[in-house]
Amino acid sequence: MSLRRMYETTFIINAALEDNDIEAVISKVSNYIENHGGLIKEIHKWGRRRLAYPINKKYNGFYVHLVFDATPNTIPILERFLVLEDTVLRHLTLILPQRVLEFRVKKAIERGISIHEVLAGKTLDKPADNRDSAKETVKTEPVPVTEAVEA
Repeated sequence: MSLRRMYETTFIINAALEDNDIEAVISKVSNYIENHGGLIKEIHKWGRRRLAYPINKKYNGFYVHLVFDATPNTIPILERFLVLEDTVLRHLTLILPQRVLEFRVKKAIERGISIHEVLAGKTLDKPADNRDSAKETVKTEPVPVTEAVEA
């Protein structure tokens, strides 16, 4: 019996590559996951960012975050692939905790998105209505500062 779990992988691609090459690497990784029994739920492209410290004399990287459903025996195969891929500078794969999944379902219900769409990978980035933009602002007047009395 193989138990399927939700995983998240964040990897950094060499930012010196052209946009077409970066897209090719992302599709190569996602196809590799799907070919080994995984199912991609979400792909978040965070874009080019400055690295906290140089990696292989590179100072910038293109960050990508994948959320996918797979069996546990798929993860060592994926990590070996990411290590051997020259354009991937770093990677990290984690099990997505059940609390995070419950939080996403809760947010989806609040925004009016069905639970099936969330579990199918629909992102929660766009608001369902303009509740956030119609927030009231509370204006406060500055409190006068009293001078300290010397004794």
